[in-house]
Amino acid sequence: MKSISFLSLVLALVAGTSFAADSSAFQVKVTGHGQPMILIPGLACPGAVWDTTVAHFSDHYECHVITLAGFAGSPARSATGPVVETAREELTVYIREHKLDHPIIVGHSLGGFLALDLAANHPEIPGPLVIVDSLPFLVGIMKPGATADDAKQFAAGASSSFAQMKPEAYAQMIRVGPNGSTMAASSVDLDRIIAWGLASDPSTVSRAIGELYRADLRPSLPRIKAPALVLAAWIGYAPYSSHAFAEQTYGGQYADLKGVRVKISDTARHFIMLDDPQWMFTQIENFLATPAVNPVSSSP
Repeated sequence: MKSISFLSLVLALVAGTSFAADSSAFQVKVTGHGQPMILIPGLACPGAVWDTTVAHFSDHYECHVITLAGFAGSPARSATGPVVETAREELTVYIREHKLDHPIIVGHSLGGFLALDLAANHPEIPGPLVIVDSLPFLVGIMKPGATADDAKQFAAGASSSFAQMKPEAYAQMIRVGPNGSTMAASSVDLDRIIAWGLASDPSTVSRAIGELYRADLRPSLPRIKAPALVLAAWIGYAPYSSHAFAEQTYGGQYADLKGVRVKISDTARHFIMLDDPQWMFTQIENFLATPAVNPVSSSP
């Protein structure tokens, strides 16, 4: 099975190329030079998901690539305690201790949520935010008008389901979506994503899932001072979604984030950095060239 054979390679790469951060909630790999840019991967993914992005930006930016504890072979931190909140606070300490002046923060999925959470709780710290296919209220895309009680029920069910899932079922869940895969178009990329998930600590992942489903950052968005770019994908959910639905959902959830720019890909699936890196790079470069707060926009 390709995903299993790739698993050993993932573990070797994670062990061989990252050094431990001062805090134990994550590991960091630093490359490049220039303005600091922090890149945070999504659920059950290592910093390696950003390899192409780092190769593109490291000539002009000092890239601090995060791998959260318990993800993709990185040693789990503990069997209890919050995942996102702990990472948020320890990343704040990392930024201060390394004197990173208003770093650009790029986050995918869970990483995007973490970036928003940090910017809302410590608005003086980050520079421009790049949020890659992530929402402040995840349950809202599954059930428009969802309440806090709905979120708690979703969280309990999702966390419990993942904790009991066998490896074969996990691989099937990732590979098969409503329109083929929702994650990435390439079978090679799907193998990598599956391998990273299989190498992740189930307890850490299930707790993180529960935290994401319970959370609602929408009331906190007005506290964010940094300019923000949100990159969204929808084509992987084509039977249930559309460009217009993504525009409505993302525009609605980010309505209280002043000056946010929302850009929607019509070709990439959830892992935009793998499916259409050039489109993503162009959006980020245009944004960073003029990151001042502007009116909300939504366009391809």
